Amino acid sequence: MTELETTITGLTHDGRGVARIDNKAVFVTGALPGEHVRVTLSKRHRNYDEADLIELLSRSEHRVEPRCRHFGVCSGCSLQHMDSGAQIAAKQRVLAENFERIGKVRPETWLPALTDQPWSYRRKGRFSVRYVPKKERVFVGFREESNPRLVADITHCEVIHPAIGPKVGLIADMIGGLDAAREIPQIEFAAGDDTVALVFRHVSPLSARDKDTLIGFGREHGLAIYLQPGGVSTVHPLWPENPRLAFAIPADNVELEFHPLDFVQVNAGMNQRMLARTMELLDPQPTDRVLDLFCGLGNFTLPIARHVAEVVGVEGEHGLVERAAENALRNGLANASFRVANLFEDQRNAPWATQAWDKLLLDPPRAGADKLLEYLPRKGTRRVVYVSCHPGSLARDAGILVERHGFRLVSAGVMDMFPHTAHVESIALFERD
Repeated sequence: MTELETTITGLTHDGRGVARIDNKAVFVTGALPGEHVRVTLSKRHRNYDEADLIELLSRSEHRVEPRCRHFGVCSGCSLQHMDSGAQIAAKQRVLAENFERIGKVRPETWLPALTDQPWSYRRKGRFSVRYVPKKERVFVGFREESNPRLVADITHCEVIHPAIGPKVGLIADMIGGLDAAREIPQIEFAAGDDTVALVFRHVSPLSARDKDTLIGFGREHGLAIYLQPGGVSTVHPLWPENPRLAFAIPADNVELEFHPLDFVQVNAGMNQRMLARTMELLDPQPTDRVLDLFCGLGNFTLPIARHVAEVVGVEGEHGLVERAAENALRNGLANASFRVANLFEDQRNAPWATQAWDKLLLDPPRAGADKLLEYLPRKGTRRVVYVSCHPGSLARDAGILVERHGFRLVSAGVMDMFPHTAHVESIALFERD
């Protein structure tokens, strides 16, 4: 294979170094901006090539030793070799570039980046599980960096909740001793403030012996054990009989209960910081009527309800809306109500869409909210806070709010929801006079 020398000038959206060789973009796994490297081309494509790092000829000042021994094998993290400050700066550049390139907008003010504890932060996720006959072992973890079809052979994870992260190898060994070792394709994990749960997906019925083993593992390690023999609706607790998953939002005296497969923000510490910033930007007042779109369990809706006359949350998943309404009742918030609606379909005639709202909160999935912005916000809405998990869709939607609806992009900034990954979470405030 031909070896080449080149200089890294940027990062891709997934954390690989970017170079140009013969006037073509080349993505180099494990390389950082500013580094001079020796590489070999591994895959060729029409518009770009991929390369493997052979040797560092000069090191970035931001390069650090990865904390996890599985870094580079496991695909769960892509930036552990870059110091935290440089990670944040890179994410801020991505957001700024997307605003200018896609939305043709620029915030009047850049918000300071929100950061929290960068290790043991992940409270929600999914492990792949695979029995490997040649090794007569079960692997539990995320996919391999070099081959996404394979499960990385890991024993621990530095970014997952401490009740689970150090025990990945123990979980794999336990599954390897089950009769159904070949019949468990995945495990979901979810952590509340007091309870941490594992959900074992199994494609054939479990024996009594296997169930006893799972219960024993849960008892020994203080974990709630759930089973999932089919779709989402089949999830049920094995041990204890009625586990309770919940997290508190102390600043607003709110607690949200959730089911182990429900969407919750992955990073518990960052969620608290994000909520505080959202409330600061939204500036809820006692007479305000607020519409919270893509509301999920009510993560934003219920704290907002403590400060306004009325808030309505809208979400497409029936189960989440049910639990959001239960959470409102449990917290004594009669001024918070919820509606079920597919927000990627035209809802302009829905009663909540035709009403007047003082303020609007958006927290859409990666696809963004452009379909909604065809008919919202209405003229009476003077402030929009947009929480985003994809800088491209936020930039596009920012352009729509500014050009079509007459808003100003007052401020924006990144939130490090997923440290050591290239994922960019952000928030933006829009106002109109």
